[in-house]
Amino acid sequence: MRSRSFRREIPSLLPAHQARTQHQLSPTPELTKFHLQGRTTTVKARVRSRRLVFTCSLLCTVFTTVSALAAHPDSSRAQQLLEQGNEYAEKTFDNQKALQNYQDALALEPNNYDILWRISRAYVDIGEHMPATTDEEKSKQLETYQKSLEFANRAIAANGTGSMGYARRAIANGRIALFKGVWESLDLVKQTKVDCEKAIALDPNNNSAYYVFGRTHMKVSEKPRIIRWPLGLSWANLEDAVKNYEKAISIKPDFIMYRLDCARAHIELDEYDKARAHLTAIATLPTLDEDDGQFRNEAKELLETIKDK
Repeated sequence: MRSRSFRREIPSLLPAHQARTQHQLSPTPELTKFHLQGRTTTVKARVRSRRLVFTCSLLCTVFTTVSALAAHPDSSRAQQLLEQGNEYAEKTFDNQKALQNYQDALALEPNNYDILWRISRAYVDIGEHMPATTDEEKSKQLETYQKSLEFANRAIAANGTGSMGYARRAIANGRIALFKGVWESLDLVKQTKVDCEKAIALDPNNNSAYYVFGRTHMKVSEKPRIIRWPLGLSWANLEDAVKNYEKAISIKPDFIMYRLDCARAHIELDEYDKARAHLTAIATLPTLDEDDGQFRNEAKELLETIKDK
């Protein structure tokens, strides 16, 4: 009897056992809620972690930038003054204000190459427009050109591989030589040649150096080579003057002064068609120099002079 009863009880026990097993394996509502809450909490934690990383990264960037500015407070101000000086020098042609801005910038960065050679340029621009009638006026003009030379030398000392330092020294020496007289300033003329060649070697696209070299060739060529040869100036010739002028024009074709002096050199070589081409072009060019109005008038008069040649 017990055996039958036991057998009969087995089927009834199996579903209950299976039910208990399924109950144990199936999540309860409370357990499901717990798991969902856990997942939500994990996602939120990850989001917070990422936000924290981003915030820290941003703060580090800001701190680094602020620290850099704090470490070099004068650098940005010097650059601002330099740009203002360029605006005066190249746009409004107020050379005194340009010089003042450059000097203020130099007070912040005393060894800044870009500031130094621009101060040299400003002194030449000022000197070219100073009155030079009396001895006192001439003396002040010469002092201005000598200041230009001083700052060109300082630019070279600050950066011996910078092309513009040598170009500006060539221009300053050229101005001093013209003031004193080329034939009384042979050493300056020779140094001008050396500096032009150095500037061109350092920067084959330095239009200023090519122009000054062309002008030096043309000025020295005014005397016969047989006279210049014993003085060590036989190297100068009109052909090289034209070559250097044309190179300067190819780099900066809108600059009127380059074309005007190149036309003069072509006329000296009886190359009138080439001269006319440059002189005719001048009338269409923009104003890039404070003397461009005067240069346009000179070009017009020169063009009239050679109209039948």
